[in-house]
Amino acid sequence: MIESLYGFAALLLLAFLRVPLAFAMGIVGFVGFYYLTGNWSAAEAMAARRVVDTGMDYGLSVIPLFILMGNFVSHAGLSDALFRASNGFLGHRKGGQAMATIVACGGFSAICGSSLATAATMGRVAMPQMRKYGYKDSLAAASIAAGGTLGILIPPSVMLVIYGILTETSIRELFAAGFIPGMVGILFYLVAVKWVLWRDPDAGPAGETVPWAERIAALKNVGSTLALFVLVIGGIYLGVFTPTEAAGIGAMGAFLIALAKRALSPRVVMNVLMDTVRTTAMLFAVVLTALIFANFINRAGLPTDLLALVNGLDVAPFVVILVILAIYVLLGCVFESMSMLLLTVPVFFPVVAGLGYDLVWFGILVVIVIEISLITPPVGMNVFVLRAVLPDVSTGTIFRGVTPFWMAGTARALLVLVFPGIVLFLPQLLY
Repeated sequence: MIESLYGFAALLLLAFLRVPLAFAMGIVGFVGFYYLTGNWSAAEAMAARRVVDTGMDYGLSVIPLFILMGNFVSHAGLSDALFRASNGFLGHRKGGQAMATIVACGGFSAICGSSLATAATMGRVAMPQMRKYGYKDSLAAASIAAGGTLGILIPPSVMLVIYGILTETSIRELFAAGFIPGMVGILFYLVAVKWVLWRDPDAGPAGETVPWAERIAALKNVGSTLALFVLVIGGIYLGVFTPTEAAGIGAMGAFLIALAKRALSPRVVMNVLMDTVRTTAMLFAVVLTALIFANFINRAGLPTDLLALVNGLDVAPFVVILVILAIYVLLGCVFESMSMLLLTVPVFFPVVAGLGYDLVWFGILVVIVIEISLITPPVGMNVFVLRAVLPDVSTGTIFRGVTPFWMAGTARALLVLVFPGIVLFLPQLLY
């Protein structure tokens, strides 16, 4: 176990020295494995085998396909259409445009699957409209940053795919499990907007009432994309096709939608493909080195020793889960979301499984806590992405604004912790 702790210390040192995480995990994992075995050939064989096995894993093809699907839909103008549709029904209320932003973020993330992309895209779409009606920057920016966090939970989610691969958990069950908590997240964020307005009625003035004819027209504009989402996710839930097949169908469907909307040109298609390749390459680099690092800590016996330590303590398993979640909250202050998942899940999931908890439930709970970390200072990746999109809004203003949404996210995590049936209801219906 002590070797694992040295490994984590070396990893933190490299991160402090600004070594990219993918390189840091690969270096520590490879050198650590050599230290444990005393054989360079064994370390080289381990790393080579991990790279080959992961590269040949058919299940991982779901990642680039869902990324491609999200990129095509983004170029088809879905973000604008979703905001217009949700704003048509909510914008005339006090704080309605902030609520419309959150609903639009939920819809966009259901196709995009990326929190950072959702926050960046909706920042460009929603912020000008909210400023037009006199919204305070704190509420406007915070609603975008918080709404963007929904992207890593509402299926299809790349984060859930990676969790499923790391823990060998059914991606189909994870997608089913993430749906209700995702909807609860939207509801809780809407309540957070109302709470902000209760404290400061001038933070979000009411907008204009949109005629019903325009509302119906706006809904029609998102109809094809919503149908694609129902096809992809419904097909997975009903077992008509696997997640990988669904991702392929989704990518082709998104291409056809963008083509029908005349949003594509040879140059745009090339940009979409290149962006997909870059994002996929970055993700795979981190995943591969994280698995090498996981081999090292497993060889050092950290998960086994940690489980033995937990079993030796006179505490309830529920307390152990609380401690693990507290660790995630602390890590969220210094690590970005994907790094947290890849570093901690190989350590914690054997402990959670050994305590008898459902790994699907634990995965959703972890992703919810990681969502909270996306708007937690001092890192708060969504906040900094939004800061780049809106350079005239200070980081402090956004962080002050997201406090009610951070509290709403914490309340949702506690709800899922106490009532696991919220997560497990839909997966149980699959069988």
